[in-house]
Amino acid sequence: MELHDVWFVLIAFLWTGYFFLEGFDFGVGVLTKLLARNRPEKRVLINTIGPVWDGNEVWLLTAGGATFAAFPEWYATLFSGFYLPLLVILLCLIIRGVAFEYRVKRPEERWQRNWEHAIFWTSLIPAFLWGVAFGNIVGGVKIDRDLEYVGTLGDLFNPYALLGGLVTLTLFTFHGTVFTALKTVGEIRERARKLALRVGLLTAVLALVFLLWTQADSGDGASLVALVVAVAALVAALVANQAGREGWAFTLSGVTIVAAVAMLFLTLFPNVMPSTLNPDWSLTVTNASSSPYTLKIMTWLAAIGTPVVLLYQGWTYWVFRKRIGTQHLADAAH
Repeated sequence: MELHDVWFVLIAFLWTGYFFLEGFDFGVGVLTKLLARNRPEKRVLINTIGPVWDGNEVWLLTAGGATFAAFPEWYATLFSGFYLPLLVILLCLIIRGVAFEYRVKRPEERWQRNWEHAIFWTSLIPAFLWGVAFGNIVGGVKIDRDLEYVGTLGDLFNPYALLGGLVTLTLFTFHGTVFTALKTVGEIRERARKLALRVGLLTAVLALVFLLWTQADSGDGASLVALVVAVAALVAALVANQAGREGWAFTLSGVTIVAAVAMLFLTLFPNVMPSTLNPDWSLTVTNASSSPYTLKIMTWLAAIGTPVVLLYQGWTYWVFRKRIGTQHLADAAH
């Protein structure tokens, strides 16, 4: 296997890790409107991801940095062609981080309510737009002979990409719902389990249509296996949720995300951005990659740094593993 193939796999791994972790993170943000009935319950939801949300976003920075270094042509075409949607995602992530930190800086209800609105919308919008972006990456976009995107903003919001956005939005919300059931106690836990069933059924329908569409368009035997695993894991997650096995439900919803993202990258390879104008103009792991020497240095750095990051993040989740409820909230009075 060539180094550019290795880095395609590593970038796929980084995006998978980002969607697995930030997926429930976004989902919990959406649940601040869908599940929480009062301010203490919103505090509980936010506290479940409080220690980890910023660490989850490191996976995005790493995935973007790895793409820039390993596949500069891919990075250039992607970030220039998808400039406005990616800028919206970036602004949402900035505002979202500020909202988490500033929400409790003042006790006024209006102040806190406004930041809670910000948390909801800056969780929902990126969850949708990431699906739109990857729908276009996998489905193909208008790339000319100079390897540049020549489509319009409207071209990015095609039916396939919009369906991809709905799938990521509902799947992340389902992932966040089972995470909430896993991390909370009391009434909010029970309501999370009931909501997970409804969201999960909607997710199953949308995901099945999207994955079958992807398989019919550009799939092979390996992607078909990933499709079956994704669908089976989602169904099993619903069964585990109904049985009150929140740990298994969360694990299986995570497997669903992993298998679905793996399927997308399997159908994409060896392309990194297919051209809908001419297949010969597609960006591939060969014509979009950096020099072998650059990839070699990056491989050594990744081999040293990645295990350290994984161990540290795993330790963080272990430290904050206990369930919480409204009875665990400290007095909000300053």
